[in-house]
Amino acid sequence: MATNLYVGNIPFETTEGEILDLFKATGTVVKCDLILDKYTRKSRGFAFVEMGSQEEADRAVAEIDGKEIGGRQLRVNEARPRGERPGGFEGGARREEWR
Repeated sequence: MATNLYVGNIPFETTEGEILDLFKATGTVVKCDLILDKYTRKSRGFAFVEMGSQEEADRAVAEIDGKEIGGRQLRVNEARPRGERPGGFEGGARREEWR
């Protein structure tokens, strides 16, 4: 079963290909998504990498977490599921608060 990893503190000039190459050295990479700002299309400094198995994900965390790239120490850990987020036209406020 594939495991999704969060990669943070990425230098803004780092490309998705460079992240992919870094993680390929530790195992099978199923997917790599460098998160970009929706307006500027520049890196937001974090990514999600999906590894082929739990063992490969554990190896990636052990080998890459804390590794320095471009003067910054990468932070790698298992990604948590995205929680429920407020949204919509109300800006996150509950409907009752508008009345």
